[in-house]
Amino acid sequence: MAKALTLAQIEAAFPDDDTCLEHIFRARYGATHTCSKCGKVAKYHRVKARRCYECEWCGHQAYPTAGTPFDKTRTPLTVWFKVMFLFCASRNGVSAKEIQRVTGVTYKTAWRMGHEIRKYMAFVDGDHPMGGDAPGSPVVEADKTFIGGKDKIGQNDKTVVLGMVERGGEVVTRVIEDRRETTVIPEIKSIVRPGSRIATDEAKSFRNLREEGYRHGTVNHAANEWVRGPVHTNTIEAFWGNLKRGISGTYVWVSKKHLQKYLHEFEFRHNLRKSPELMMLLLLRAFPLPGARREPSGQAAD
Repeated sequence: MAKALTLAQIEAAFPDDDTCLEHIFRARYGATHTCSKCGKVAKYHRVKARRCYECEWCGHQAYPTAGTPFDKTRTPLTVWFKVMFLFCASRNGVSAKEIQRVTGVTYKTAWRMGHEIRKYMAFVDGDHPMGGDAPGSPVVEADKTFIGGKDKIGQNDKTVVLGMVERGGEVVTRVIEDRRETTVIPEIKSIVRPGSRIATDEAKSFRNLREEGYRHGTVNHAANEWVRGPVHTNTIEAFWGNLKRGISGTYVWVSKKHLQKYLHEFEFRHNLRKSPELMMLLLLRAFPLPGARREPSGQAAD
């Protein structure tokens, strides 16, 4: 297994903002780029004292940070790259307070940086179909968990999260409104291919998966049954354990409004767990193309 990049390597490769900006531009546009205004293949030259480049033929300007986590930021790009490294190197997440302590930015800026990086992790990771009906296709485990709230008996104040994981592969999570079958089944169908083998517990929301065309097996956790042949939910349960330790130990509490971003962060690290050396490389290379749809941050620029 290749070794993950170190902070010293990141700082040596990107010693200043100009180097960072040049990397972002080349990652998005390449050495030459067809100008959207004049239509010619052109080399773009850096505009002095601005975070933009201009076409050699018509002077049309391109802003390489537009549509990225660094859009309209006044925080040095070297700081952004360092914080992205922290997210890749951590196992249990990076709090805004830690970003503030390590970089010296304000708490408001640190909070925004964390959320923008989590959304970027979701963009890079994406969601891929799971399972399949071909012989040898991996089993998909599906399970629900409950996060947040005050855990008061009789009060439905926790956020419901649905998770699906392909054994030996990737995990996908969704914040859902409730635990009803009419909510859970459509989410499973949106990710898991028809005919897949699915392992769940005996919750009512999963009971009609066979009618939906899946090969469905269950284990009865209420009867202390955890494994029945190839049927178990141990993989997704392990992911829940890591997620909850990260939330309680690092973030303490996460609101329902922002929970999906934190889920994406833990998905990203889980899905690249076998190739940790790729985490930072992907974040440094997979910047959204101009015009690509990204979730709006809802935050003012720092």
